[in-house]
Amino acid sequence: MPSGCQSQKAVRKPSSNLRKVLAGNVRAYRKKHGLSQEALADACELHRTYIGSIERCERNVTLSTLEVLAKSLSTTVPELLTGR
Repeated sequence: MPSGCQSQKAVRKPSSNLRKVLAGNVRAYRKKHGLSQEALADACELHRTYIGSIERCERNVTLSTLEVLAKSLSTTVPELLTGR
C-alpha cells in the first residue's frame, strides 16, 4: 500500500434525502396501484418487512432491487429516485 494511504476503507453512507425520495415514491406508486406492502413484496419476491423498511428510509437498496420495484410499480428507476 502506498505511504499516506489509510489502511481502512472509508465508510459510505447513503444520502438521507435520496432515501426519503425513494421511500415517498415507493409509497405513492404502491398506493396509486392499490397495493399493500405485502402485495408489492409478493410481486417483487421480497419480504413485506423489507418493503416497510424501504418506506421508513431504513434501507439502502441495491440497483437490482430498484429495478424490481420499478417494474412492479410500472415505472422507471429514475422516476423512483426523482423528488417531486
